[in-house]
Amino acid sequence: MTRVVISGYYGFANAGDEAMLAAIVGSLKDIIPDVSITVITGNCRMTRENHNVQAVHRLNFFAIAAAIRRCDILISGGGSLLQDVTSARSLYYYLWIMKIALFFKKPVMLYAQGIGPVRGAKARRAVRDVLQRVAVIGVRDADSKAELAAMGVTRPPIHVTADAVLSMHPVDKNIGLYILKKHGITGIRRRLGIAVRNWQDHEAYKDAIAAAVDELQETQDVHVIFIPMQYPADVEAGRDIASRMKTKAVVLDGHYTTVEFMSLMGCMDAVIANRLHALIFSAIMQVPATAVSYDPKIDSFIDLIGDRVCGTTEDVQAADIVADVSQKLALGHLAPEIKARLNHLRRQSLRNAYLALRILEGRKGVRKRLQQHRRSL
Repeated sequence: MTRVVISGYYGFANAGDEAMLAAIVGSLKDIIPDVSITVITGNCRMTRENHNVQAVHRLNFFAIAAAIRRCDILISGGGSLLQDVTSARSLYYYLWIMKIALFFKKPVMLYAQGIGPVRGAKARRAVRDVLQRVAVIGVRDADSKAELAAMGVTRPPIHVTADAVLSMHPVDKNIGLYILKKHGITGIRRRLGIAVRNWQDHEAYKDAIAAAVDELQETQDVHVIFIPMQYPADVEAGRDIASRMKTKAVVLDGHYTTVEFMSLMGCMDAVIANRLHALIFSAIMQVPATAVSYDPKIDSFIDLIGDRVCGTTEDVQAADIVADVSQKLALGHLAPEIKARLNHLRRQSLRNAYLALRILEGRKGVRKRLQQHRRSL
């Protein structure tokens, strides 16, 4: 049995992070058939049931150390784990997990991570000192590689791959249609999905989205549906914007799985989002999206697919949102150049799992087990 431990922001009902975990688990199981995966999580029951893996609680430090001591590799998996904008404490937590693996002489891999922003000088040194000792670094964009270089990370080689979620396949849209039907959304009217989060004390983007959506309902005759990527915080954000509107909107208030979120995105004709994985889900489901940025990771992804952000949470204008959404509704599908770039990013995303496999094959005992397993097939 090849044992993998995965560390990340899991078990907190965040659709993007749960999708990343599903993508990592799926990719590893595809290429390492005998893999046993243990996930460090905030909700063991949820993680076990949703991902069919073993789980240890993120605050059960003895269980974490025991799992890492038994493993063949620690994967620090996806997302913006190494940043000190939302919490400096979490940055040191994820570095601490890596240091446990290094103490037990286990290889550590950063799997499609988005790095930064890391603003504190002490925090930047801490990141550098730990990452200089890991086995392989995979980052999801060139900006993350540049940030590591600026911190002084010179080894190991840094591979620019792509967000782990991009390796996922499209899902059945009937799942989303069933959810929408339960909320009274039927018929042939086009649907505009909105997936937004609260960000610091910014309010301008909420007024801009509310005004834009009012105009789009009048000019484009669309159903407006708020889709919460993190429950319940995004439900509150959706209700806040809906309260500023003159026209009506539906705010979904369920706790949905990764497949349900992807299916809901696939049921939309266009999406407005400042959630990175809402943008990624819509791209996988071939739905055009209008991006409002609050973080460099949004800009990086939108630039990678050859599109542009419509503005930021501080300066976006309603007129710009209306123009961008109207243009995408008129086109009716993803632009061909965006599709081509997404196909390339999918291949890059799949590289992450093969980087992990390369490390495992370099470990003598694991290589022997893998060879024996392949001969038995």
